[in-house]
Amino acid sequence: MELINLTNGIVIAEKVVPAYSFFKRLKGLMFTSSFPEGYAIHLQPCRSIHTYFMKYEIDVLYLNDQYEIIAAESYVRPGEFGKHHKGTTSVIEIPAGIIHKTKIQPGQTVQIKNLKERVS
Repeated sequence: MELINLTNGIVIAEKVVPAYSFFKRLKGLMFTSSFPEGYAIHLQPCRSIHTYFMKYEIDVLYLNDQYEIIAAESYVRPGEFGKHHKGTTSVIEIPAGIIHKTKIQPGQTVQIKNLKERVS
C-alpha cells in the first residue's frame, strides 16, 4: 500500500501499515526503536493519538471520511497526546519531518493505494 497526496501528486509513503483492530491501534508504534522514512501507519477508526512508550518524534495527519486532511501536527514528541479535531475518523502517523518535506497542508486529500481493508 502506498500513501499519495492527491492534491500535489507527491508520494508520502511507499509502505502503509494498517492498524484496524483494537489491539493494532492500541500498540501502534509503542516500543518500536525507529520509524523509517517511506513508512506510515493508518489507524482507523481513530480520532486522536498518543506517543507514550515511544522513543522518537512523529508527524500526524488527521483525516475525515473522504481522506481529506483536517489537521496536521509536526514533530509530536514522545509522551504527548495528539489534539482532537472535529470530524476526524482516521489518523496517519508518519516519520517526523515528512509533513514539511512533502508540503502537506490541511485541506489536501490523500489516497492509500491498494487499500484492501477499510473500516466504515
